[in-house]
Amino acid sequence: MTSSDLALVGLGKTYPTPRGPAVIVEDVELEVAAGEVVSLIGHSGCGKSTVLSMIAGLIAPSTGEILVGGRVVRGPGVDRGVVFQTPCLLPWLDVVANVTLGLGGLGTARERRGRAERALVSVGLAEAVNARPSDLSAGMRQRAALARALALEPRMLLLDEPFGMLDSVTRAELQDLVLALGGARPTTVLVTHDIDEALLLSDRVAVMTDGPAARIRAVIDIPFGATRTRESAVAHPAYDPLREQLLALLEERGAVRAA
Repeated sequence: MTSSDLALVGLGKTYPTPRGPAVIVEDVELEVAAGEVVSLIGHSGCGKSTVLSMIAGLIAPSTGEILVGGRVVRGPGVDRGVVFQTPCLLPWLDVVANVTLGLGGLGTARERRGRAERALVSVGLAEAVNARPSDLSAGMRQRAALARALALEPRMLLLDEPFGMLDSVTRAELQDLVLALGGARPTTVLVTHDIDEALLLSDRVAVMTDGPAARIRAVIDIPFGATRTRESAVAHPAYDPLREQLLALLEERGAVRAA
């Protein structure tokens, strides 16, 4: 486990209900190396976002543990930047203030402002620092949310379907932005329903079974290389076979139920 940046060890989450315990995920095992991008895919409600929330420290595990850099996760931390499906920007603050707000008390005010501005440049929002969220398109607001996470200079980036509510053109632009981060991108865990998005962005794809008591059914290596582009990934001879393999895993009887 010490060689992994992230390790999920026997991870499980159970909620009490009037009908008895509801087991959401159970015995989830996964290791992610430093700088690696791993996607979690599966049908709606299988527990992907629950796993991500536990990694973020927003939800406590019922069983097992999460190790980041060999240390057990006890709660949220600045070592993990999170981007949700909605950008969650405060409408009364301008863009740079929204990004700076996520930095809390890290460094001086000038240092926080510098971090925020650098992050906004990296996501293509250098000209929008003084704009309000209402002045931005949906894609620009999500870029600001990504900048807020990147400004932390986190060890780990956690993406919970961050492009799921965008139109296809804007979604592709944001995917290309993540690809363009290249070696500057931290260790990343992406939750997505989109097989093509998982193939495009990931070094490995972890397929979850359907719930209740979901687990990781298979982990598939994606051999497209760290410097891939959308064009090179789609043109790779393994792209279509891997897509069919992932679809088959999702459709297999006993592994998943219909969404």
